[in-house]
Formats: sequence, C-alpha cells, structure tokens
Amino acid sequence: MTEKIAITPKTHTAPPAKFSHGVRKGNILQVAGQVGFLPAEEGRPPTPAGPTLREQTLQTLANVRAVLEEGGASWDDAMMIRVYLTDVDHFAEMNEVYDAYFEQQGLTRPPAARTTVYVGLPAGLLVEIDALAVLN
Repeated sequence: MTEKIAITPKTHTAPPAKFSHGVRKGNILQVAGQVGFLPAEEGRPPTPAGPTLREQTLQTLANVRAVLEEGGASWDDAMMIRVYLTDVDHFAEMNEVYDAYFEQQGLTRPPAARTTVYVGLPAGLLVEIDALAVLN
C-alpha cells in the first residue's frame, strides 16, 4: 500500500489545526484550502496579500501552486479546483482574475473542472481555493 505523505512548502506556516497543506498518496495529491496569506516570514503573523479580491486571489493561487509543486505536480495535473468566496458579488471579478492568471501561466491543456461556492471565512479573507491533482 502506498504511503500518505504530508506536503508543506517552505513558504507556508504550520496549519492552525491538525491538517496538512497537502497530502499525496501514490499519484493523487489533494491541496487543502489555501487563502491569500503572504509567504511566511519569521516573526510575522499570517498576513493577507492585501484587502482586495484581486490581491488575495492571486496570492491564493500562488499558494495552491506552491503546494502542488512541493508535491511534484503542476497546474496541468489539476483535475478539480474549488473556489470559496465570501461574497456572491465577487464572482465576476474572481473569474476575470482566475482566467488571466491561467492565461499568464501558459496552460494549453483543457482546464481543470471547477466549483465555486459561497462561505464564511475569517475576517479580512475573501477567497479560499483548493485543488485535486492526479500525477502521471
């Protein structure tokens, strides 16, 4: 049986509870919900990339990518992406930022499947994203 391996990039702080930023088992990599915190720095508490949806979405995508890469995957391996927004009015703007991000990444394969839902997040956080990847 394949071993389950916890994935934590150097850019991430320890999770605030008993969970992993990502878990890989065999060729499956599940990235836990990531938010738009800036990369970890000694002595600085987790800090959002900024107050805007654009800033937080871009940083959140960067944080998901960091977990994917640490686990040996890339966006091309992503099969499912889930987006959690705190405000239904942010849907169109998030889609614009999301589409532009993946266009800049130069992804030519079919995009991952995606679900978007509306949730409550801690104060100041506007978006959370997770991903499921299958590696070759």
